[in-house]
Amino acid sequence: MFTFIASIILLVVGYFTYGKFVEKVFGVNEGRKTPAYSNSDGVDYMPMGKKNNSLIQLLNIAGVGPIFGPIMGALYGPVAFVWIVVGCIFAGAVHDYLTGMISIRNRGAHLPELAGKFLGKVMKHVVNAFAILLLLLVGTVFVTAPAGLLYTLMDGKVALGLIIAAIFVYYVLATLLPVDKIIGRLYPYFGALLVISAVGVGGALIITGAPIPELTFENMHPGNAAIFPLLFLTISCGALSGFHATQTPIISRTTQNESQGRFIFYGMMIAEGIIAMIWAAAAMSLFDGVTLSEILATGGPGAVVSEVSIAMLGAIGGTLAVLGVIILPITSGDTAFRSARMIIADYMNIAQKKITSRLWIALPLFVISFALTKIDFTLLWRYFSWANQSTAVIALWVGAMYLFIAKKQYWIAMIPAIFMTTATSTYILNAKIGLGLAMNVSYIGAAIITVAIIVLFFKAAVKARNNNVKLDEDVFDKAA
Repeated sequence: MFTFIASIILLVVGYFTYGKFVEKVFGVNEGRKTPAYSNSDGVDYMPMGKKNNSLIQLLNIAGVGPIFGPIMGALYGPVAFVWIVVGCIFAGAVHDYLTGMISIRNRGAHLPELAGKFLGKVMKHVVNAFAILLLLLVGTVFVTAPAGLLYTLMDGKVALGLIIAAIFVYYVLATLLPVDKIIGRLYPYFGALLVISAVGVGGALIITGAPIPELTFENMHPGNAAIFPLLFLTISCGALSGFHATQTPIISRTTQNESQGRFIFYGMMIAEGIIAMIWAAAAMSLFDGVTLSEILATGGPGAVVSEVSIAMLGAIGGTLAVLGVIILPITSGDTAFRSARMIIADYMNIAQKKITSRLWIALPLFVISFALTKIDFTLLWRYFSWANQSTAVIALWVGAMYLFIAKKQYWIAMIPAIFMTTATSTYILNAKIGLGLAMNVSYIGAAIITVAIIVLFFKAAVKARNNNVKLDEDVFDKAA
């Protein structure tokens, strides 16, 4: 219990200390006009209040990831707590803040545009493909996961196919309509359920004195799966997630002032870390490794959510907690498709004022996603983890490049970028869905890849600085 409470305190302290340091390094300009005003179009660009933006940002980034990921990561034992705290403060929140603020400085640009500007034109195309793939996987996972939970909650009285269809209908509306029409209006209510879910389960853990294990670096995974790199890809949302880099531009286009950035981007990542901590602790407290592994094998993370919620809060409270968990993926799935539509529109320079322009971009995405719902969730999650952390690596290198050119302390982004480049490369080289190499070979290969990327980074960074690359300007023409 001490480790759990101390971890949450460290997350909060991290916001007020390291978060403020990161903000100082970046350099906020309160007098600079944000894209919400300079690019106002009544659809994606419009000023919204700090509270609304923060809540939308939290719900956007806190999908099923900070719940399902930590539950599966709990198999490794309390070492998962360390990654959530360290990863959230020094990697995830830095990642979110820099991608959000750099986007604001570049008229709400998405990651592919930023990668093209700071890492080269080739990277624009590579990251564009990565981002669309990631968002399609996220959108699909965040259809099947909440649909399965709802199906279980209603004891199978409503057909699973009908629930999936209803979620898709909501996603279509949220993707096509102006951001303030559905997302801006419904999210306050969704947020209330989120708070009830997280606070309810977290409070119950403390009040009941749940047997949460104390800190140990011992690998408790029943299958003896390697902590490095698997833990760092299993627990992504809640520690570090590239998906967030696709979501922050939605809010960078509605943020009123740069001074709000630390609370909106860094702060909401810390909040997500707390959610992840609660669910990791809940999974560890109720089940030992073997039992948890069996439950995950038979019913997946959703079964753990249901058992934890009802055991901690009873039938009524547990139902509300499960509803809160269901809301998280739905409020990330809708913005995943919205982000995909915006990225494609930016890439092809297509104005989004007309709904027909939005419609013909969005509909193919939903058709592909519907087809992907037929694939096993576990397989989808593996591909999501790989694409997700690869995107996070790219976003961190973009942040490091921006700060290097600005002659600021770029190491705040470079250190986590190096670590995650190594972890993600190791995973891709070793995993069955990757190259399937032996682990020792994968470690060596990942080290070589990481060193090569560091060398390329400095060569490109010095060249960009010498060429006086402009940091804060339009990276695409404003759509008419």
